Amino acid sequence: MKTRARPILKYTPLNDRLFNYICAWGAGRRDATLESLRAETAALGSDAQMQTGQDQGAFLTLLTAAIGARAAIEVGTFTGYSSICIARGLPPGGRLLCLDASREWTDIARRYWARAGVDGKIELRLGPAIESLKKLEPKWRFDLAYIDASKPEYDNYYELLLPRMRANGLILLDNMLSRGRVGGKGPIRHPNARAVDRLNRKLARDKRVESVLLSIGDGARLCRVLGK
Repeated sequence: MKTRARPILKYTPLNDRLFNYICAWGAGRRDATLESLRAETAALGSDAQMQTGQDQGAFLTLLTAAIGARAAIEVGTFTGYSSICIARGLPPGGRLLCLDASREWTDIARRYWARAGVDGKIELRLGPAIESLKKLEPKWRFDLAYIDASKPEYDNYYELLLPRMRANGLILLDNMLSRGRVGGKGPIRHPNARAVDRLNRKLARDKRVESVLLSIGDGARLCRVLGK
């Protein structure tokens, strides 16, 4: 009897050496402002893990510029690394709306937006993100949305943003592998992992978007909004 061939799983497991190689040669040119921001954020201790990775930051800049985005929104700004990367991809006159609940963290972001010369492109609104999204003026329509905030609220952010996205606009959701806590055989116990697992399954079937789950960073789900 013929033995059935096992499918080949084509991927390269990352380690510190390979990740450092990616950052050195695949995450854009060295940037003193972003490096300084990473160092200041690292001094925050365990909270620093919320910062977007260097590879993701370079990806955000390239993605924003490649689609010609003029209006973008970020849900979860923290100390401002990802917002600088997005703003740099916007053309002159482009706008980025940042939503975050922390004045302490976003005060750091404001300083670095000015250092990076992108503060004129960015508007910050403080408060719970769901409430801020519900209160958005009708004029706001987005080409790009980046979601990196409370994981149990991801689905709410997604549903509130989707009607405000232009056709072919992109929604990028971070941490969609939840540090490897998804994909196992047993029940998922961590609330963040349960939330992103439910959303991954929903987005795989959602006919309003075309999406792909990328292994960059802690997993990023990229959704293209289909024509309305």
